Amino acid sequence: MTPDYGFTSVANLRYGRSPRLDAWLLHFMTENNLDHAIDPEKNASPEQIRFMVALPDEQSVYGPFSDRRLPLLLSSRMDAGLRREYHEKWVALVRLVRRFVGDRALRKRILLLCSHKYRMIQATPIIIPSRLMKRFITIFLSLCGEVDPYRGIKARYNAQAQEAVESPELDRMLNVCPDGALACRRLSDFRFDLDMVELTRLMILSTLSGLWTGPYYQAACETIRDKDLEDQRATRLLAETFTRGRNKGLKVLYIPDTSGGLMLDLRIIRTLIRQGHRVMLALKEGFHFDGPTFWDRFHDPVLHRQLDGAHFMEDNRASKNALLRALREHPLLIISDGTREELNFYRTSVTFARAWKEADLVLAKGEPQHRRLLRTAQEFTRDILCFHRDEDGAFSLRFKPKAESVVKFSEGELLGKAEELIAAMREARSQGQTVMFYSAIIGSIPGQTSMAIKVVDTFVRDLRAKLEHAYIINPAEHFEEGMDADDLMFMWETVQRSGMIQVWRFQTAQDIERSFELMGSRVPPVWAGKDSTFSTGCTKEMRIALDMQRKYPEMQIIGPTAERFFRRSEYGVGKFSDQVLG
Repeated sequence: MTPDYGFTSVANLRYGRSPRLDAWLLHFMTENNLDHAIDPEKNASPEQIRFMVALPDEQSVYGPFSDRRLPLLLSSRMDAGLRREYHEKWVALVRLVRRFVGDRALRKRILLLCSHKYRMIQATPIIIPSRLMKRFITIFLSLCGEVDPYRGIKARYNAQAQEAVESPELDRMLNVCPDGALACRRLSDFRFDLDMVELTRLMILSTLSGLWTGPYYQAACETIRDKDLEDQRATRLLAETFTRGRNKGLKVLYIPDTSGGLMLDLRIIRTLIRQGHRVMLALKEGFHFDGPTFWDRFHDPVLHRQLDGAHFMEDNRASKNALLRALREHPLLIISDGTREELNFYRTSVTFARAWKEADLVLAKGEPQHRRLLRTAQEFTRDILCFHRDEDGAFSLRFKPKAESVVKFSEGELLGKAEELIAAMREARSQGQTVMFYSAIIGSIPGQTSMAIKVVDTFVRDLRAKLEHAYIINPAEHFEEGMDADDLMFMWETVQRSGMIQVWRFQTAQDIERSFELMGSRVPPVWAGKDSTFSTGCTKEMRIALDMQRKYPEMQIIGPTAERFFRRSEYGVGKFSDQVLG
C-alpha cells in the first residue's frame, strides 16, 4: 500500500521533503508523461508553468487535477470514484470506435489494444483520467487514420447554434428590458450596467447545450423563460470584475468549451470588444470530441464566416513581442492551446502560456475548466472567471482572484521603464557623450546568475573608469524583483530599437577574464572560454543589433563575429538560463 505522504491538496505537492516522496512524485510525473526533463519537446518547463500557476517555491510541483482527485491517485487501491472516472473514459472510447470505425477487424484491433492499456492502468491506478483519454484518442487516430471524426458533428452544431443566435426568439430574450428599472445616475454607468446584463444573458444561453444538440433549437427556446436569463448575483460579479477595465479595457484570454456553444461565445467576445476589451480565444490544436479546434474554420463555412476579421496566430512559440504586437493590431486574436485533451498546463503551447501571462483576466467556460481551475486549492497568476452548468443543471459563475504574491508588469509599465532609459540616453547624447550598450551573459550558465551579474558589474565599472564621456548601459543594473526573461527582453528590445545606441558592445572571453582579474580570482572552469555567443538572449540581441546597424550604419558593433552567435534559436521561455545547443 502507498504510504500516506501527507498531501491534502495539489498546492502541497513539492520535492525535497524526503527521498521517498521525491521518488513517488517523479514516478507519477513520468508515468503520466508530464516531466519536462524526460520529454522537453512536449512538456512545459517549470518556468513556463510559472507563467500560469503561482508556485510558492522552486521545489513546488503543479498537479493538473483537482483536490478531489488527489487522494484517488495517491492510493494504490482502486477507489470507487477513480474506477468510475476510468470507466467513463473507456465507455467514451468504445462509443467513438463503434461510431467511426467501419472495418470490423480494425475496430477489434483498436479496442483490444486499448483494453490492454486499460487493464494495466487499473492494476496500478496512477494515471490521470484525462491522460488515459488522451492515450486512447492517440491510438484511435493513429490506427484508423482519422484527423477529426467529429468534424461534421461540430459543423452541424455550429450551424444550428448560429441559426438560434440569429433567430427572433433569442433576439427577444437578449433584448427584453430587465425586471425593475436600473438606476440611471449617469449615462455611462447605465450603459455599463446594461452591458453586464447582456453579458450575463449571453453566458447563460451559451451553456444551454440543447440549443445546438437538440433536434431543433426552437424546442430548446420554448423551455427558456425570461426569468431564466436573469441572475443578479452573476451580473454583480461581472460588474465587479470588469469595472477596472472600463477606462482602458482588459486583455481577456477566453477558453471555450464545445462547438455549438462557440457561436454564443463569439457573441460574448464581440460584446467584450465593443466594450473596449481585447480578446485572445484559445482553441484546441486537434481532435478532442466536440471541442472546437484551431483548424475547424477550414472545414466549417458557418464558423469561417463568424471568424471573419479575426487574426489567427499559427506560431505556437510566439514571442512576447509578437503576441502583444498582434493583440495591439487585432482586437480578436485566435491562438491554439497546443493540446488534444482537457486543459493541461504541462502540454499547452508557449503561445498559450504567454497569452495567459499577458492577460488581465481568464474567462473559462465549461465543467472541465471549472474542475481544473476552481476545484483546487492551487493558486494561479491571473484572475479567473469560470462559468458552466453544475450537476443539477443550474448556471454557475465563479471568480478566483490571482495569487496575492504574483507581481505583474503590464505592457505600459515595461514601456514606461524603457522610455525612462531612452530619455536618459537622449540626454547623454545631447551632452556629447557616447551611448554604449553592453550585452553579456546573465543566465546562460545554470546556477551562475549571481556570479554573471557580478562579472558584468565589475567589467562595466572598469570600462566607465577608462572611457571618457561614455554613457554605458549595463542591463544587470535595471533588473527588478518579479521580472522574468520575457519582461526583460520586451523592455530591452524597445530600448535597443530606439536608435539612441552608438556603440553596441558584446561580451568577449577577454572581458570575462578581465573581470575575474579585477575581482582577484582565477577564472573558474565553468566560465573558461565563455563569451556572449553562449547566450541565447545575446543571440537575439545580435539580430536586433544587425537590424539596427542597417538602419543606422554609423552604429558600431564590437565583440565576437555575428556568425558565431547563430548556433542558437531563442532564449529559454520565462527563465534566465538559456536553452542548450541542439
